[in-house]
Amino acid sequence: MSSTSGLSATRAIRMVAVREIRTRVMTKAFLIGNTVFLVLIIGSLALTAALQDGPNKPVKIGVVGQASQLEPALKAAGTSLKTKIQIRRLGSEAAAQRALLDDDVKATLSVQGAGYVARADKQLSPTLRAVLTSAVQQTAVAGALVKQGVDPGTLSAAAARARLDIRFVNPPRKDADQRTALAFAVVALLYLQLLGNGVAVATGVVEEKTTRVVELLLAAIKPLHLLAGKVIGIGVVGLIQLAAYGVVGLAAAASSGLLDLTAPAVLTFVSALGWYVLGYLFLGVLYAAAGSLVSRQEEIGSATAPLSVLVIAMFGVAQASVSDPSGDLSNVMSWIPPFSAVLMPLRIAAGVTGPVQIVGTALLMLSASSVLAIGAGRIYQASILRTGTTFPWRRKRGATTATA
Repeated sequence: MSSTSGLSATRAIRMVAVREIRTRVMTKAFLIGNTVFLVLIIGSLALTAALQDGPNKPVKIGVVGQASQLEPALKAAGTSLKTKIQIRRLGSEAAAQRALLDDDVKATLSVQGAGYVARADKQLSPTLRAVLTSAVQQTAVAGALVKQGVDPGTLSAAAARARLDIRFVNPPRKDADQRTALAFAVVALLYLQLLGNGVAVATGVVEEKTTRVVELLLAAIKPLHLLAGKVIGIGVVGLIQLAAYGVVGLAAAASSGLLDLTAPAVLTFVSALGWYVLGYLFLGVLYAAAGSLVSRQEEIGSATAPLSVLVIAMFGVAQASVSDPSGDLSNVMSWIPPFSAVLMPLRIAAGVTGPVQIVGTALLMLSASSVLAIGAGRIYQASILRTGTTFPWRRKRGATTATA
């Protein structure tokens, strides 16, 4: 005990935390792994932006001979189906076939007898099929009206003046799609960070037991200080990772036009960092206690399985709530620790929660984490120096204290 008397609790915890941060951040695996992950984030967002630009690109249709008279009808049909149509006039059927084979046009239209013939290379998309069909039908209707002495322009103008005003009792947000995408990204990142860093805590505890490093550390500091320092150190590393992922993701999404960098987006990012801390505090001490119960790396999976199942359940509930963040499932489960850690950022992103629920759920998380930290600390203190068989959970406190 004399060796620990000269080292204050704050200094001991800080020393262990700094050691954990340096040990993990300065490894090549950490630097390379996170660099690759950041590149994947940027690449996936760039690919998503490119794919979303697809519907805005004009669809080229070739018209042969007299089929060029369908050009206005084709463009009007495309407009009604939210597809931009670009017309290319071709001189012959042979030129039309070459344009199809070279993929210069997606379809060609020509006159055959009293009707029209549309050709495509291998397949015709449902949208393009609808555009061609609508254009042909509109042209046929216009011709029939002219024969009956009815001006098609007058008829179209009358139809345009007949407007239907649609009003919603609960109108959707203009940025609803962006909020949903942001909520999904936040939930996924929190799941990966909470699960990954929780397992890292358990693995670190077992590594120290296996290599006997823990015996040297406990000669200078108390077990609870070692536990606190380890949990804090790994948690800080996870927070740095999450912040880097969020900053790069927001910047890439904003620059590619997928996301408007508004106040709600920034608030969601900040809240995700805060809820990660609360969720990690809840789970980190439990993972440390689970790791202290075993002495071999092969046993980590079985020792941490219940906690990993809990994290997966948190993610499952959050996934089920993404499509309806204001539903009963999300509202009820967000009050239950540790589900609050992934559901509250989702609700904040969707804009369906308020200060009362945010503060209330945060206080519940802190209270639950404090209670669990006391129990996990006792388990860790009693088990950290034990090797061999798994230490029984129900051993009397007096005996464990004397042994430790």
